[in-house]
Amino acid sequence: MATNAIDAAATPAGRSMGHVALHYGRKEDGPLAARLMALLGYVETQALPLPNGSMFYRFVVDSRHHARGDGIVYLSLLPEAQAEVVAAAREALGFGTANEHPAIARLRSALESDPEYMFHLGVLVDSLEELEALTTELQRLNAADPDFKGRLKVSVNRPRRGDAEIDALLDGSPAFGGVDRYAYGRNGIQLFVETDILASGPLADSMVLEFDYVFPGKTSHILSVVEL
Repeated sequence: MATNAIDAAATPAGRSMGHVALHYGRKEDGPLAARLMALLGYVETQALPLPNGSMFYRFVVDSRHHARGDGIVYLSLLPEAQAEVVAAAREALGFGTANEHPAIARLRSALESDPEYMFHLGVLVDSLEELEALTTELQRLNAADPDFKGRLKVSVNRPRRGDAEIDALLDGSPAFGGVDRYAYGRNGIQLFVETDILASGPLADSMVLEFDYVFPGKTSHILSVVEL
């Protein structure tokens, strides 16, 4: 049974999310992956050249986490042994060929309909204006930037309708007014960007990054209660 209750007595105090490790798939994509993370608002705190010629990066979700041990995103080249498994899987499944296994198309279709279908990383932003600006900038980069053109798939889920004020605000938004996809809940909006610059999933062919905004004063929202 679904529940939103939290047993405070069973939850240790003082915990926070420490870090997540992301990968880019090709050595030459390292600097571009780092540039993308910075454009998305992550703060780079370290860029370390590695002996294999790739780059290792440390980011934090915002400057408040610079000296802390939480809110960290590590970014590095897909490890060699993992890349070998991916290459073998791609070959066996005919990835990118005319004889591609139909399971790949089914997986792509599932991700198309739901960007949250596979592993993804989500962060919470403080303002709707920030999310609007980020949405518009990602769309511009995908359309016109020489490095990012065609490599950023941008999609948005708006909250389920029912709050007249929120509905009117989003209907009048240049970035969100035409959105007809809905989140698994109310009182929040989700921005997704899928990119092949980062590597994740069973074929390491893309990664989804998510950015969320929750409208103030709402205790029940997309990140507190899931609605089907």
